Amino acid sequence: MEKVYSKDGTAIAFDRSGEGSPIILVGGATQYRAIDSRTAQLAERLAEHFTVFHYDRRGRGDSGDTPPYAVEREVEDLEALINKAGDEAYVFGMSSGAVLALEAARRLAITKLALYEPPFIVDDSRPPLPEDYVAQLNELVAAGRRGDAVALFMTEAAGVPAEFIAPMRNEPFWPAFEEVAHTIAYDGTIMGDTMSGSPSSLKKWASVTVPTRVIDGGASPAWLPHAAQALADVLRNAQRRTLEGQAHDVAPEVLAPVLQEFFAG
Repeated sequence: MEKVYSKDGTAIAFDRSGEGSPIILVGGATQYRAIDSRTAQLAERLAEHFTVFHYDRRGRGDSGDTPPYAVEREVEDLEALINKAGDEAYVFGMSSGAVLALEAARRLAITKLALYEPPFIVDDSRPPLPEDYVAQLNELVAAGRRGDAVALFMTEAAGVPAEFIAPMRNEPFWPAFEEVAHTIAYDGTIMGDTMSGSPSSLKKWASVTVPTRVIDGGASPAWLPHAAQALADVLRNAQRRTLEGQAHDVAPEVLAPVLQEFFAG
């Protein structure tokens, strides 16, 4: 494990592996190195061709956290990692981490950008999130109800059926989710109004011109491919790629060759 320090002094922990052009992997909600085995497997496969930076976003794992939260601080965390990598890097973002990567691409020296299923809601193919979703998360965490905050995210944002939550609370992984429950609101803040049901909320990224690959899974529910297409339509230099048979929990062995081809091309 290594650390870099963001502009506000927050320590950001990361693992570095492999040799070659640098790639930074940006996880989505609740993901961090200690429990994110799929991203770790992805990093291992990509490290055969690139130098891979797999990091804990602020407030998670071995990284620090400096209140108050702002999306700009997470962009600065990525900037510190890019500086460590040699002042420019490829970036891959997963789910809401893809939205953070998009926001960073407006400001930082990102050479190429790959995004897997940014969870925008752009039409009526699924219900939008409640307007007070982030406020609810913060209130639950403040009241010490971290498990309820995770359950709210699972049902409202991730679309997990409510009847699945009680059994999940008894699984060994649940305490790790509760540990980072306060950061779920961070991802909600990053998403902003992009889960409201309108594609117009994506226009803020029309200025992003870096070569971008927007990737979705052929087995995902319809709202996620719809989101991928809406984003690809907005970006000036983007192509969409669908991975047949894959869903939001994409298999590293399927995703890695697609990223390798794009970043090495």
